[in-house]
Amino acid sequence: MNPPHSVARHYVFQLKNKLSSDNVTLVIILILLTLMMGVFVLGPLASMLQKSVQDTQGHYVGMANFAEYLTSPALWQSVQNTVTIGLIVTMSVGILAFGYAYALTRSCMPFKGLFTILGSAPILAPSLLPAISLIYLFGNQGIAKELLFGQSIYGPIGIAMGLIFWTFPHALMILSTSLKTSDARLYEAARALDTSPFKTFFVVTLPAAKYGLISTLIVVFTLVVCDFGVPKVIGGHYNVLATDIFKQVVGQQNFSMGAVASVVLLLPAVLAFVGDRWVQKKQKGMFDSRSVAYVPTPSALRDSVCFTFCAVISFAILAIIGMAVYGSLVTFWPWNLALSFNNYNFAEFSTYGWEPYFNSLKLGSLVAVIGTIVIFLGAYCIEKGRSFGALRSLLQMFAIIPMAVPGLVLGLGYIFFFNHQANPLSMLYGTMTILVINTIIHYYTVGHMTALTALKQLPAEVEAISASIKMPQYKTFFKVTVPVCAPAILEIAVYLFVNAMTTTSAIVFLYATDTMPASVSVLNMDDAGQTGPAAAMSVMILLTAAVIKLVHVGLNKTLDHHTQAWRKR
Repeated sequence: MNPPHSVARHYVFQLKNKLSSDNVTLVIILILLTLMMGVFVLGPLASMLQKSVQDTQGHYVGMANFAEYLTSPALWQSVQNTVTIGLIVTMSVGILAFGYAYALTRSCMPFKGLFTILGSAPILAPSLLPAISLIYLFGNQGIAKELLFGQSIYGPIGIAMGLIFWTFPHALMILSTSLKTSDARLYEAARALDTSPFKTFFVVTLPAAKYGLISTLIVVFTLVVCDFGVPKVIGGHYNVLATDIFKQVVGQQNFSMGAVASVVLLLPAVLAFVGDRWVQKKQKGMFDSRSVAYVPTPSALRDSVCFTFCAVISFAILAIIGMAVYGSLVTFWPWNLALSFNNYNFAEFSTYGWEPYFNSLKLGSLVAVIGTIVIFLGAYCIEKGRSFGALRSLLQMFAIIPMAVPGLVLGLGYIFFFNHQANPLSMLYGTMTILVINTIIHYYTVGHMTALTALKQLPAEVEAISASIKMPQYKTFFKVTVPVCAPAILEIAVYLFVNAMTTTSAIVFLYATDTMPASVSVLNMDDAGQTGPAAAMSVMILLTAAVIKLVHVGLNKTLDHHTQAWRKR
């Protein structure tokens, strides 16, 4: 039996270990980040849910608002319209993106690099850009309106076409990754059994990519039902849930009914999120260390078909982007088609002039810098922390929640939470700070998952060796972790910057006159009938995002070179 003083010494040693400088730093960061996520994620959502069961005077009315919403023919029609558009776009994008990804990964067609760039180009544009382009192409004064055979672009046709363009690159990235990880041994077995290429496709290719395909359909459906920009610009009288929320809040100042619509919109997003997480868990074991990566062999017929298919889709993408650029240069559509930069003189069309564009640059820069630091630091504490498992698990749960919350819902929640006199943080409302916080939270999850993926690739021995030689963890972080994970850190920063430039739904309720971003300026100018200047501002957003991506590609090559050199050391 140990003497009492030995037991006491043991507990003192454990206490000192717990209170080491590394653990003190870790627990402080974990507490601060957990409180931050609680305040900026759960707080707004709780306020929105509370508002949905109150009347316009703030009195509790239970489920009366939901009963009114669901029994209103017009509002119920919006739900049906949202689901209809969601299914049409999801199936269309699923087919088109799968074919495009298949051509990129399973054929030997020429110009794969070019087709990869063109297929990803729409992700750099705000969702408002395709809507504006489609108006130039198929609107009442459109140059190709005859191709619609008398149908109007203002409604479900325009919404579907705009959202197909905008969601296509998101689907392409998921499907390309899924098809790249197929096991070549399955195809060798199929050839050995003399299985035809047609049957191999249905027996081997589709089953191997099924989880990626399901995940794609879920992600696209979520993006479609939550998007606000396209239906707002080109939807006409065809209402969907996202535009209903905007009309209830901005048009009718009915915040309670706007909160109800937000809760209704939140449900399919949450269900889709849960489904996507289930699919990702199922997909983990599809490619193991014994698998062999598939390398396509030349086939004249297949490669020709794939090239033609990708060329047609790329032409459509270029046509939409090119039409936006052309429309921005036309002096006064359609009566004066002379090309000029008049539409870029924003001071003639808006009292804000170029200020929204520079606000977006400022917003994007702040979101990229602050967001990257916060996201990577939080992911590091979760993945590489040596203590406080419960707190790390709680922060991990908070980090995943934003992915299930549509931007419009999050923005409306911020109104209810931060525009409340009893909230000591109400001073943030209407400032650039609230836009930065909202945007970081909105896109937190993707950056967080990117950081975790990079951190998991670090050898576990690094942390073990650092602990054995009693090197402070912060030194390991700056000398080892940051240099090795530099490509992932840059990718997170670029992702946050581009999305801060292009986002509309999450911040459309939160800006003030001196903080209006470029994407909202596009929306306002289009509402005022100034389609040319709206196209010009959209093009400026697209060009800025494209320049950042080009810089990213160049820096990434340099960082990869340095990372590989570090690993060899």
